[in-house]
Amino acid sequence: MFRILFHEPEIPGNTGNAIRLAAITGAELHLVEPLGFDFSDAKLRRAGLDYHDLAVVTVHANIEDAWQHLQPERVYAFTSDGAASYTDIAYRPGDVLMFGRESVGLPPEMKTDPHVTTTVRLPMLPALRSLNLANAASIAVYEAWRQQGFAGAKL
Repeated sequence: MFRILFHEPEIPGNTGNAIRLAAITGAELHLVEPLGFDFSDAKLRRAGLDYHDLAVVTVHANIEDAWQHLQPERVYAFTSDGAASYTDIAYRPGDVLMFGRESVGLPPEMKTDPHVTTTVRLPMLPALRSLNLANAASIAVYEAWRQQGFAGAKL
């Protein structure tokens, strides 16, 4: 299945929603520290409901540890200035869908990291800065999963 990577997420509710997303789609969620919260945060627990035990969530001390663990073949870095539209990608199981911090997105060095296959954008109206992190991840994961015929899902 697909792997979601949040690089230094800040808002517990977004990560809680991503935990829920991972559980219901079979995706893995990878979080790169530092995190803007801890796992005892009530907002994280509330957003994830009772899906925490059903999701595969891994916390990495830094991006190098994440790359070592993931051994990714393809990484798609989602950013408002991405080179490709999310619908132009032919996703494959095992792909890493990477997202940045809520306040600033991915830093320049992450967009140009040698592991990154390409930068990807979600369409937005002009002059608007960004989409909510959990919503952006949901759009990307569901497009990737749709391309795989929603493998494993109850349709």
